[in-house]
Amino acid sequence: MKNSRIFLSSVAAVSLVSMSACVTDPNTGERKVSRTGIGAVLGGTLGYLLGDVVGGRTARIIGAGVGGTAGAVIGKQFDNQIKELDEQTAGSGVDVEEVGDQDAILVRLPDGVTFASGSASINPGFYPTLDAVAESLIKYPNSLVDVYGFTDTTGSAELNQRLSEQRAQAVADYLAARGVARSRLATQGFGERYEYLRVKTGDNVAEPLNRRVEIKIIPISQEDVQAAQGQ
Repeated sequence: MKNSRIFLSSVAAVSLVSMSACVTDPNTGERKVSRTGIGAVLGGTLGYLLGDVVGGRTARIIGAGVGGTAGAVIGKQFDNQIKELDEQTAGSGVDVEEVGDQDAILVRLPDGVTFASGSASINPGFYPTLDAVAESLIKYPNSLVDVYGFTDTTGSAELNQRLSEQRAQAVADYLAARGVARSRLATQGFGERYEYLRVKTGDNVAEPLNRRVEIKIIPISQEDVQAAQGQ
């Protein structure tokens, strides 16, 4: 039954990375969904990315106290942050993508590098990359940050759910230790759901990237703050 649970996800993900929205990443030489296309083709497989923030936007905005730092216009800052993150993580295996129409920035930490199989301990060799992400979050404080954990299908679904939660928490704890306000951070584990496949350049074989963590950076504007305060 476990294989049947991931079959539809795999088919949808293969379709996703096979579409014309794929581009070649100049940093890694790998094919992935383009920043301009990702919001339109996520569909049901990765549709969780288009949902609201973990715990609800209003409560998170008030709790994080981002009111004084939120910008009136997100556009240019969003473009600057995504460009800098792309440059700072070049060569690390990290994917940096735009979600929707400047709805969020997705930083996808690579499978098999961030964590060993069955482990929620961050590989020390990956600390510099997470340091760069933390620096970006500190430089651009007007955002909320969701950290999502995932696993492969080895082991029971229950074990994988717990492991995915622990991986997300480990990354959030690291970012907080590097100076990111903990009030901006929330975590969620998805276990073995939401398989992600990436097609390597020059090859039609989809590579599963399941033992991963994703960091979703949701920009907050003054408009968002005013709406939250008015509720």
